[in-house]
Amino acid sequence: MRVLPSKAISPHSERERERERESRREMGKGGEGETENMAAWLVARDTLKIQPFKLPPLGPHDVRVRMKAVGICGSDVHFLKSMSMAGFVVKEPMVIGHECAGIIAEVGSEVKSLVVGDRVALEPGISCSHCNHCKGGRYNLCRDMKFFATPPVHGSLANEVVHPADLCFKLPDNMSLEEGAMCEPLSVGVHACRRAHLGPETNVLIMGAGPIGLVTMLAARAFGAPKIVMVDVDDYRLSVAKELGADQSVKVSTNIQDIDQEVVQIQKAMGAVVDVTLDCAGLNKTMSTALKATHAGGKVCLVGMGHTEMTVPLTPAATREVDIIGVFRYKNTWPICLEFIRSGKIDVKPLITHRFGFSQKEVEEAFETSARGGNAIKVMFNL
Repeated sequence: MRVLPSKAISPHSERERERERESRREMGKGGEGETENMAAWLVARDTLKIQPFKLPPLGPHDVRVRMKAVGICGSDVHFLKSMSMAGFVVKEPMVIGHECAGIIAEVGSEVKSLVVGDRVALEPGISCSHCNHCKGGRYNLCRDMKFFATPPVHGSLANEVVHPADLCFKLPDNMSLEEGAMCEPLSVGVHACRRAHLGPETNVLIMGAGPIGLVTMLAARAFGAPKIVMVDVDDYRLSVAKELGADQSVKVSTNIQDIDQEVVQIQKAMGAVVDVTLDCAGLNKTMSTALKATHAGGKVCLVGMGHTEMTVPLTPAATREVDIIGVFRYKNTWPICLEFIRSGKIDVKPLITHRFGFSQKEVEEAFETSARGGNAIKVMFNL
């Protein structure tokens, strides 16, 4: 795959390793550091400002993490452009960002699993651990979830953050910090594959070849899916999907009148029945296409959240017993994501197409690049 020139050095280069060694030496002193903690604040529609960010006190089970890699998610862009998403509304300035990895700078008095200098990937959601959802193991549905950069909770595009130690996962030696940050979007794909019970006998259709569609495709392959067909309106995204391992791709239009014709193309490209469709766009048309293309007795998994309300052909799908499955974030996915990447079963590096530093100008340019789309897949900050 063609990777665009980076504004930052490779995370595996000698300069980066020396930078990490220097960070470890500085953090080993145990101080707060001489510079003020700064973060990227969403202060108004289309307005981000790098401003001071005061951290909460370090609890006994918390760690202070020096951020090193933070990716831009579609939800971050959505909040920037509209100040709301999926019922969450930004009512006051909020630190943005939630796809992240960094280096432990300080540990709480009761933390035994991590030490200063450990490189970690952060799971961004803190559940209550007391409700029925949490006790039942589905903590992603917790109504009191405190999730990075979901109003009113501050995010992680900052020099440092404080986070529970049990939500910080140590990176294997052969993984970069950027790959650690990619565990967050990959977790969405892994959770979707688990929800749909993907396996070696599951032919998979994926609607949408954006960042989430692509990581979901990588996850589906890692779960053993023998045949994967990608659908999108964009030639470049489909070419990326093919380079990353999609068996076939189908370009479609935005015209809902073309669905029947496109379903024929999709089923022909699959060359077999569509057992599971993963809709990673979440639009009226993509969901309608998914329901029509999926074989009787199959599953449609709604991953994307493009439209809040849809008009889709539910009754015909019901008569074929096509199950509709919802996906919201993820649960217990970091260990398997780390193993997939460590073992080489999934390679997320080609998805990182743009890199930026952490200045006011670069933060603005990075979000403009991500919002513009085009050949930008994952935009990453190197702090």
